[in-house]
Amino acid sequence: MRGLRASGLLLFKGIRYGADTAPRRFRPPVVPAPWTDPLPCLANGHASPQRGAEADQSEDCLFVNVWTPGADTGRRPVMVYIHGGAYATGSGSSPLYDGAGLAARGDVVVVTLNHRLGPFGYLYTARIAPGLEDSGNAGMLDLVLALGWVRDNIAAFGGDPGRVMLFGQSGGGAKIATLMAMPAAAGLFHRAATMSGQQLTASGPGNATRRTQALLAALKTDLAGLAGLPAGRIVEALDATDPVIGSGGLYFGPVLDERSLTRHPFYPDAPPQSAGVPMMIGNTRDETRGFFSDPAMFAMTWDELPGRLIPQMRVDIDPHLVVRRYRELYPAYSPSDVFFAATTASRSWRAAIVEAELRAAQGSPAFVYQLDWASPKDDGRWGAPHTLDIPLVFGTLAAPGAITGTAEDARRVSGLMMDAFVRFARAGDPNGPGLPVWEPYSLARRQTMVWDVAPRLVDDPRGEERRLFEKVPFVQQGT
Repeated sequence: MRGLRASGLLLFKGIRYGADTAPRRFRPPVVPAPWTDPLPCLANGHASPQRGAEADQSEDCLFVNVWTPGADTGRRPVMVYIHGGAYATGSGSSPLYDGAGLAARGDVVVVTLNHRLGPFGYLYTARIAPGLEDSGNAGMLDLVLALGWVRDNIAAFGGDPGRVMLFGQSGGGAKIATLMAMPAAAGLFHRAATMSGQQLTASGPGNATRRTQALLAALKTDLAGLAGLPAGRIVEALDATDPVIGSGGLYFGPVLDERSLTRHPFYPDAPPQSAGVPMMIGNTRDETRGFFSDPAMFAMTWDELPGRLIPQMRVDIDPHLVVRRYRELYPAYSPSDVFFAATTASRSWRAAIVEAELRAAQGSPAFVYQLDWASPKDDGRWGAPHTLDIPLVFGTLAAPGAITGTAEDARRVSGLMMDAFVRFARAGDPNGPGLPVWEPYSLARRQTMVWDVAPRLVDDPRGEERRLFEKVPFVQQGT
């Protein structure tokens, strides 16, 4: 492979870890054909076909990128980042995920990757026609193949195949939680950090079949016809209404197919196969402020609030009770403040709590964090929204899309988080200089590291909000 030298690092972009998936659509990935001439690894590989503006889309999308301080015998910790996008969008090529800062600061090897998304990675066909029984988790099998590539090759890049840490935000964290329950992934990674991304349950085979049928109906074809359609035509059909959620476009994610996935990731308990894998579970204080750009969401009235809450809390609870309780807890909150706080507490934060509780009950607790440091953008209007921890952990504060700014407080929080993640990759423990003692989460105290300019360990932060929503069951949307 032929890569680049930049700022004292070696960078290899677009390394092929799997063969072109187009000839094997909906099937498990296979390793690429070997090569002898040096392979130019100078540009990002293709992204999976998807909705949105992601550049350079193709079904030939199984590529990794590597940043390393040296292709030597250093045996450095390896930090493998899995991108978010709810199994539907994104790639490992975003400037926010540039691994140079982490690699240089922590003397680690950083890997990002692409894999199949949406129906190309998660279209479940087993109940419709024989021969594609693994299609519902093809995208997860791509990740397993990528981690096998890391195991077999990363030593040549100065990495330690026995110290591989997975970290990922949003859908990336959900993918990591799913890998923790996949037998094929056992032993391929040794630490796991999920950032605002959880996966308690996978799609059941019945719901997954309904989605496949909805896609076929939208395309007016059958499974044999689907196999021959252009990828772009399949992507266009994803705007069809999801038959399970009842709104939005079609969702495709991991499936309880009894082949690659024989249990739900975090139901009814934490996955036993990963009990020995140190885990970090994080969220941001104001997750859902990152989900809404409509100015009306920041100017709603008390009369509008209950109706706005119902479709966004993701749990079935009386919205008037929720509003009343929040007004008791936080008298200074506006209706919009209550909306964002309640939807954050009832959605991704709720699932993070469940995972932390299950790990603690298993006797293999996680290091739990909450990011309170707020973005300075628009005079702090966004608080600490979904995705804010990405540039802080990568040190990509000036990258396009980052809303951290580059002021001293942002650099301080970023440095503290980068160092903690590197220590976690190195030894499975984030503790070290600049932090109070970070104790793992227990059911008795619910210890949580609150990230701010002055980080602090807090027992059961927002405990009253947690108790409000724990009275109703949480069902992960789409499953």
